[in-house]
Amino acid sequence: MTDSTKPELVHDKLVFDWNEFGRKGRIIPPGITFFDETLRDGLQNPSVDDPSIDKKLELLHLMAKIGIHAADIGLPCSSQRAFDDVLRMCQEIKDNNLPLGVACAGRTVVGDITPMIEISQKAGMPVEVYTFIGSSPIRQFAEGWDLDVILKHSAEAIDVAVKAGLEVAYVTEDTTRARPESLASLFKMAIDHGVSRLCVCDTVGHATPDGVRNLIGFTKSIIVGSGAKVGIDWHGHNDRGLALENALWALEYGADRVHGCALGIGERVGNAQMELILLNLKLLGLLEDQDLSAMLDYCNTAAEAVGWTIPINYPLVGRDAFRTATGVHAAAIIKAQKKGDAWLADRVYSGVPAGMFGREQEICIGYMSGASNVKYWLAQRGIEVTDDLVAAILGAAKQGKHILSEEEVMTIVNGS
Repeated sequence: MTDSTKPELVHDKLVFDWNEFGRKGRIIPPGITFFDETLRDGLQNPSVDDPSIDKKLELLHLMAKIGIHAADIGLPCSSQRAFDDVLRMCQEIKDNNLPLGVACAGRTVVGDITPMIEISQKAGMPVEVYTFIGSSPIRQFAEGWDLDVILKHSAEAIDVAVKAGLEVAYVTEDTTRARPESLASLFKMAIDHGVSRLCVCDTVGHATPDGVRNLIGFTKSIIVGSGAKVGIDWHGHNDRGLALENALWALEYGADRVHGCALGIGERVGNAQMELILLNLKLLGLLEDQDLSAMLDYCNTAAEAVGWTIPINYPLVGRDAFRTATGVHAAAIIKAQKKGDAWLADRVYSGVPAGMFGREQEICIGYMSGASNVKYWLAQRGIEVTDDLVAAILGAAKQGKHILSEEEVMTIVNGS
């Protein structure tokens, strides 16, 4: 059959997408932004290293490359090294004209805010202030606070930053376990004192999607009632394994900025995974113009910087994310490739197209493989395919308990 008579593959006819069935309009409104916490909350994970300044700078460039809008780059009040690193990162962003906003975190303590003001002045660029305090009754009881104390400290910290001309995001820690009357008082105070954003926090990973809906809706009602133009952040942790799901729901329910960390690192079991937020929004068709081909570099650089081992089965960047040794799976991919359609080959056995994110499908040889795996593996490396060689390799694979390594296969090839 010639190319002119070959039936054209109509891609949208090859997959019935139940995700889109009955969908009413756009799931998430336009104008959302992504806030990267890798260099702040991510570094609060007890098992990671504080990266060198060179690695931090490299990560900033990769954040900008994949379309992150702003990043929390640390707590400059915590040490001289933290202050120096934050200042250096601000200078890097300014000197390279990176399209990346910068933010710093601090308690609702004036002494935590003044280093951010100093850095902003020295770097000659705005620094967004994320000032936080616990808001739930359990935190209040443990700390010995009452609502009046929280209101007083919060107002003082916000006023210092606003007077210095910096934008402020008011962060109510443990928002998802706080009482509505307390939140109403805190949110109204923050708006009255000039904050530009309210950050709703699932600090201990308590929320379910129902909780996200209720809390975002409540926060929106306070803002509407105030008449002010104030954005809503969602910051979620993964203690119930719901951080990614909750982040996506938060955007649908009305948050316009969502937080995440590379690989989901962060306190305890971590935060929402930034790369998976982006991946899912891309596959939903909501980031059509956003190039995510550098996400692999972003994740690998973050892992190297903090001394993190990426699980082999981790979506997108794990070693096995696009790797198969199962005969029927490999055969389907090979048949798709023979049709000369990369789109087809990248999706026939993968819900995530590897090529969209800088990876490719990989076919290996193991105890569940068939002859097609071996033939493909050999052909990819320019090795002559013979029946005897295929039988020898497949026989070794069937007798083993693991995927054959490159070295193991080549030993058979060289000995044949």
